Amino acid sequence: MNISYFSAGYHIIEGLLSVWAGISSGSIALLGFGLDSFVESLSGFIVIWRFWSIGRISKQEEVRAEKRALKLIAYSFFLLAVYVFYESVRKLYFHEISEKSILGIIIAIASLIVMPILFFLKRRTGKAMKSHSLVADSKQQLACMLLSLALLIGLGLNYIFGLWQADPIIGLAIVLYLIKEGITTWKEEKACSC
Repeated sequence: MNISYFSAGYHIIEGLLSVWAGISSGSIALLGFGLDSFVESLSGFIVIWRFWSIGRISKQEEVRAEKRALKLIAYSFFLLAVYVFYESVRKLYFHEISEKSILGIIIAIASLIVMPILFFLKRRTGKAMKSHSLVADSKQQLACMLLSLALLIGLGLNYIFGLWQADPIIGLAIVLYLIKEGITTWKEEKACSC
């Protein structure tokens, strides 16, 4: 469970730095990325709660806890998709141009390094433990990696070429991924006999 504690802590720090950088630079992308980090830390805390209950509750209650954890993770995917969609459309409609942010680029690069490692470790551990909720939570790391890539491309294109539209357009593509993963996790919860 150390990986889940690390993941939740990392996302909180990443979220705080991103929100601060977003407010400082007026970047909606960084602010959205920071809020996404808080949603992902929620997913990590759900898994921590799920595993905390093992041995403290009956097998039947464990199955219900696993199903609840999957459902809450699915909700977090949908919540994140709604937020990213709203911010992307709003940014395109109002022609909101993000300020250049070196700190934002550094945050995105750090996340691109850390998230694949967390994804691999959580997925492997979840499969070994036969935990659908941990495998579903690993997908949050993959979503964060994609958002980090979008953030890096958006901030990079804005920084180098002044192409402010890159970030919200990539954000809309990520929304499709988030919805797909939310639906997949929702179906896993419905089919789960855990």
